[in-house]
Amino acid sequence: MNPLWLTHYTATSSIGRGLDQTLSALQGLRSGLNPCRFDTVDLETFIGEVAGLDEVRLPSHLSEYDCRNNRLAWLGLLQDGFEQAVRDAIKKYGRHRIGVFIGTSTSGILQTELAYRRRDSETGALPDDFIYRTTHNTYSVADFVRRHFEFSGPSAAISSACSSSAKVFGSARRMMEAGLIDAAVVGGVDSLCLTTLYGFNSLELLSKEPCRPYDARRNGLSIGEAAAFALLEKSPQDEDDIMLLGIGESSDAYHMSSPHPEGLGAKIAMQDALRMANLQPSDIDYINLHGTATPSNDAAEGIAVQALFGKDTPCSSTKGATGHTLGAAGGMEAAISALALKHSLMPAGLNTKQIDPALQLDYLLENRERKIHRVLSNSFGFGGTNCSLIFGRSA
Repeated sequence: MNPLWLTHYTATSSIGRGLDQTLSALQGLRSGLNPCRFDTVDLETFIGEVAGLDEVRLPSHLSEYDCRNNRLAWLGLLQDGFEQAVRDAIKKYGRHRIGVFIGTSTSGILQTELAYRRRDSETGALPDDFIYRTTHNTYSVADFVRRHFEFSGPSAAISSACSSSAKVFGSARRMMEAGLIDAAVVGGVDSLCLTTLYGFNSLELLSKEPCRPYDARRNGLSIGEAAAFALLEKSPQDEDDIMLLGIGESSDAYHMSSPHPEGLGAKIAMQDALRMANLQPSDIDYINLHGTATPSNDAAEGIAVQALFGKDTPCSSTKGATGHTLGAAGGMEAAISALALKHSLMPAGLNTKQIDPALQLDYLLENRERKIHRVLSNSFGFGGTNCSLIFGRSA
């Protein structure tokens, strides 16, 4: 594949609004996980909450899209000059030649949860001000971005669980290779809601402490929320632009909520990404692991990584900092991978104390500063939907 270029990108999560705060948190080994105090949730767990979302106001002409997820998307779009970069691209390509591909898992489901509390006591009818189409609907966040920039090109929401906003890069690439668009806004947005927190709790997958990916005593994940966006173009706009070199996708369909125990789908996705990029495993300098801190996920991914890369490729999961941002994880960790490349930083896996001895990997417990040329980022979701991305720099 000819490389595509991340000419602009941005990320907002519990560790910061925008790239500067995100980088500072990674360099300072600061986690955004705190005891859960979200809404009416009564669970002993830690979450990565983005502060101040209730105070965010959408533009008046987009008020019908108002929900936590779209407020988070709006906050994300306002960081790092991203909005202006997109408007410059519109002047260059035209509104009909830019696609929008956004990953999400629960979208604005919190809006429905809040609406159910206000049902008519006699009829059970939902309140008149609840608009499913522009809030709860999975397409809502992609449509919100499309409407904001007045795009008229292809647009889609990708909802494949926790691989959603990694797979958007594949959707954009195929559209660009088909000649349908010249550029794309890709990303992921997922926000906290009761369905997610209580749902993962019912699966006994939530940790009562900050999650510890790849730890010998890991006992579950911490839920987070995030908005991350990238502008993909066919040619670089600056010498520091990051390349998208390879994309690997697979679906092992082993189990609805558990990965293949030998990491079959994960291995196929990583192999396909390497093949597309025309690279060997030894060409990868750092791996941003999916690393959710559940016993089965980390074990399966660890087996797959070891089979392909051996035990000497530095790797870590950044979910100990951000929490698992679900449908936004792929986009969030793509931005972190780009920061790693730009700033020669391999971020430590926070909260992990004793690496699982069964997983023979060079898992980073401290930041490592070293020139990095290529990064592999993994995102794997329920149902066996897997995606691996390879990013690099030209010099």
